[in-house]
Amino acid sequence: MLLAALVTASLFVPVSVDPEIPMLLPGMTMPSEQREAALGPLVSSATECIARTVSADPRFRVVTGGAEFNDLIVESVPSCVDALRSMIDTYDRIYGDGAGETYFMGPYLDSLPGAVSKRVKKTR
Repeated sequence: MLLAALVTASLFVPVSVDPEIPMLLPGMTMPSEQREAALGPLVSSATECIARTVSADPRFRVVTGGAEFNDLIVESVPSCVDALRSMIDTYDRIYGDGAGETYFMGPYLDSLPGAVSKRVKKTR
């Protein structure tokens, strides 16, 4: 449920992509430091947006975790769709079309509940 809702919501709103990040042609590579410098802030920004939205929800104070916590994350996506779309689009620009969605649906979503939990723990 978390995966499907996040993917669906994140793909609705297009955003502009940073023109400073070049579109790589097949066979071109970007140094790992440059990739991290481009992607790291976008991943953090998207995760921070979700954490802020979750912690601002009045239900957050009584949620104990599990499915209820995941529901708050899912419900935060519409507020953060621009940041998520930017992350996905930049990932595509660096690694190729479709790579952003693959990253989002795999490693990003797998780590999202834990990353949000760590960030909101400070607000309880």
